[in-house]
Amino acid sequence: MIGISKLYCDTVEPSDALRYNRQSKDLPSHLLQFAIDKKPVVVWNITRQCNLKCIHCYAKADSGKAENELSTAEGMALIDDLAEMGAPVLLLSGGEPLMREDMPDLAAYAVKKGMRAVISTNGTLISPEKAKILKEIGLSYVGISIDGTSEINDRFRGINGAFSAALKGVKNCQAAGIKVGLRFTINRFNVDEIPALFDILEEMRIPRICFYHLVYAGRGSTLVNDDLSHEQTRKAVDLIMDRTKALHDKGIPTEVLTVDNHADGPYVYLRLKEEDPARAKEVLELLEMNEGNNSGRGIGCVSWDGEVHADQFWRHCSFGNVRQRRFSEIWTDMSNPLMKRLKEKKKYVTGRCAKCRWLDICGGNFRVRAEAVTDDIWAPDPACYLTDEEIGLQS
Repeated sequence: MIGISKLYCDTVEPSDALRYNRQSKDLPSHLLQFAIDKKPVVVWNITRQCNLKCIHCYAKADSGKAENELSTAEGMALIDDLAEMGAPVLLLSGGEPLMREDMPDLAAYAVKKGMRAVISTNGTLISPEKAKILKEIGLSYVGISIDGTSEINDRFRGINGAFSAALKGVKNCQAAGIKVGLRFTINRFNVDEIPALFDILEEMRIPRICFYHLVYAGRGSTLVNDDLSHEQTRKAVDLIMDRTKALHDKGIPTEVLTVDNHADGPYVYLRLKEEDPARAKEVLELLEMNEGNNSGRGIGCVSWDGEVHADQFWRHCSFGNVRQRRFSEIWTDMSNPLMKRLKEKKKYVTGRCAKCRWLDICGGNFRVRAEAVTDDIWAPDPACYLTDEEIGLQS
């Protein structure tokens, strides 16, 4: 997760994170990516059931409820364990989390145990009444996924009217006083929609957006050939930076992040080095704090059936099940060779990744993408768009 607004628009200083000793339990949410202890943010896919049919769904969600979902009691036991181990955030996802009736109870319990509870949703089920409930239980944030304006979004989501219903969900959250933001997965079919997304942010005064780079997992694995080229990715990141700065110059301090491609960090730094060397030095310090990809370390995932994964895209690899062992035990069990290596993945990446000057601030980028394309977990991430010269392989 790369905070474009934080880094490029100068809204966070290294001293901001140092003020809290970089401890997860003390850091405000906007500084969590700079935590030194890397207590895991946990994504819990509480259900596989969904009311939409998204073509890029990493969970392969469908309309049917999985028979082996964790029960409410099992979910609360999981939350007890996460709270005890110091996990700062529980992100409830799916499928569509609002299709699970006890979702408000689970979120409320997480808040009661001292965690920040957030949800990732398609937004179409957030009625005014539902938004009021989400506000009352103390939900910290609602992230609503859209993939463009009406025609493009509804094509991706597989249901006509999904776009307008999602925006109604945004408005209902705003009316209820809940912080709400957008989530957008970039690919070659919707990259031209990025300006329209910024227009929506400005018009609706939505305070946050995350632009996700495509990860080849679940149904998204069929879109490998529909990812952006390296040159297209560079142009998209430049556009995101330019539009973010334009909003901030207008006095609209929207939080803009890119997610799932840690090459974005060095790319932002290299651009700032040309434009503002003094700020570039501070940004490099922040990126060193961030440490890049944290799958299996600073982020983890629990599936609807209790299986524990390195992140929500590693569904094909389980480290254990919370029905048999607590998450905290599974997460810290270094007898599993992959878990051990993910905790220190920089030692094991190969090829240009191993020689890259930015390895300490990228963390080797996304191992799932490398595996999907090469069948080698430790091969270079094919979505890294930095040139050999930029990563120090050519002088």
